[in-house]
Amino acid sequence: MENSQLVAIISRLDAMMKVDGDEIQSRRFEKDGQEKGFVTYDPTTETFVLEELASHQKFEFDNIDLTAMEIYDLLDD
Repeated sequence: MENSQLVAIISRLDAMMKVDGDEIQSRRFEKDGQEKGFVTYDPTTETFVLEELASHQKFEFDNIDLTAMEIYDLLDD
């Protein structure tokens, strides 16, 4: 059985939330070496922003689960 992609995504998002301080955290998500999305986490507002790099659309979430599911869908395309 292979490892869950969703668990890996949530782990990366959780690590962003656990960094001390008020500095915005960011991570890139890629599939097969191609960047698909860019996520930032703002600890002052406790929100994630996902930018889909192909369309340059941005989506804001205040829930780690919804953020992870959207990233999963983006990487699954």
